[in-house]
Amino acid sequence: MTPKQELEAWRISGISRKYPSYRRKLFISHESWLEGKSQDDESEGLWRIRDKLYDLTDFAKRHPGGAFWIERTKGTDITEPFESHHIGESASRLLPKYEVRAAKQPRNYKFTLDENGFYMTLKRRVRDKLKALNYKPTRKTDLLHSGILAALFLFTWLDGRTDYLLFKGLAALSLCWLGTSAHNFFHQRDNWRMYTFNFTLMNYTTWRISHALSHHVYPNSLHDLEMSLFEPFLCWVPSRHYATKLQRIISVFISPVVYCLLGYVQLIERIVYSLTKSNIMFWHDVIGFSLPAFLYLTTDLSLGDALVKWLTILTSGSFLFGFIGLTAAHHDPRIYHDGDAVRPDHDWGLFQIDTIIDRGDVKWSDLLVLTHFGEHALHHLFPTLDHGVLKLLYPELQQTLKEFNGELREINHWGHIKGQTQQLLRTEVNPVPPGSKKLA
Repeated sequence: MTPKQELEAWRISGISRKYPSYRRKLFISHESWLEGKSQDDESEGLWRIRDKLYDLTDFAKRHPGGAFWIERTKGTDITEPFESHHIGESASRLLPKYEVRAAKQPRNYKFTLDENGFYMTLKRRVRDKLKALNYKPTRKTDLLHSGILAALFLFTWLDGRTDYLLFKGLAALSLCWLGTSAHNFFHQRDNWRMYTFNFTLMNYTTWRISHALSHHVYPNSLHDLEMSLFEPFLCWVPSRHYATKLQRIISVFISPVVYCLLGYVQLIERIVYSLTKSNIMFWHDVIGFSLPAFLYLTTDLSLGDALVKWLTILTSGSFLFGFIGLTAAHHDPRIYHDGDAVRPDHDWGLFQIDTIIDRGDVKWSDLLVLTHFGEHALHHLFPTLDHGVLKLLYPELQQTLKEFNGELREINHWGHIKGQTQQLLRTEVNPVPPGSKKLA
């Protein structure tokens, strides 16, 4: 393949017919991602599920818990989110009521969800399992999250009163864990726990788009907004057309700085976007500033000193959040990234499996699973299920993987750190589709 032909090949994605429009824009955000997706999906201003178009406006009014998802996805293809967010059959039975007509254009995405394929087979088995499942594990998840929230205020206060480095570190770790555990809740219906994500200065609303609607549906692809947002500083796409070898080497060294700035960058992005285009600031953005206010009101610190302590905790917590999040499951040369060969059947569920290597070293602890993005494969397959429930679904997952030539891979955190570094440096694509051979 000549350099020109290779460049042309990289102007499309391995999972879609079109190169994502949002990546052509100078300023990439969750808003531009939605705009580009609406343009690419050609859903004619309606909601597309498979090859039919629906008007879900009335559905949103009747189901306030799902209003956010429905309103923000108007004019887009929601096939995969619909299937993964509705494990039961009630939503599917309601669809004919809202059907408008058949779509004029074929789907942009190449994914399949055949009734006898991997994902739909697994979904039926999980649906049956859930009918008889004891949901008490979700109470433990709630308790763990509440404990982390209390720990954040306790250690922040102790840091303000004593200035001990230990308490500063524990406050930063609590802030990180609050963000990672709140992630469990913003995939679910509206609840007060999802707002605690805003303590990181990042916003759960924007993450519902960039993470739940983009990354979770199209992980490691050009449609994955969480990949694009880090470019050109961090580039995981294995092509020299997206980053030179020198850029990739530099990215390894600057990645800690990128981790530290996550919260600040997202806050500044929302402020700039609000001033220049549309107001995307929310009342719950104020939650992020409750910690310095608490420090100032409950200690003898001056306002300036309280802000300095908060910024120190925020920066350290952001570093831990980025470090854990970006080395959790997705980036390793053995994992599929856009440009690598894909499975011929394009089953969406197997695609999720191929973009993940789970962390096997945290499964012994429900706390570590919740705060270190554990049970990651099952979480991607069924994102609305509480982490306390996911661990009970491994028998069904392993049985279905065995039948469909899939493999649940696991390594420890050090393996992920090493793999993420190698992926940042990788420029050559994997020519063999997942499932064709056992990967080392």
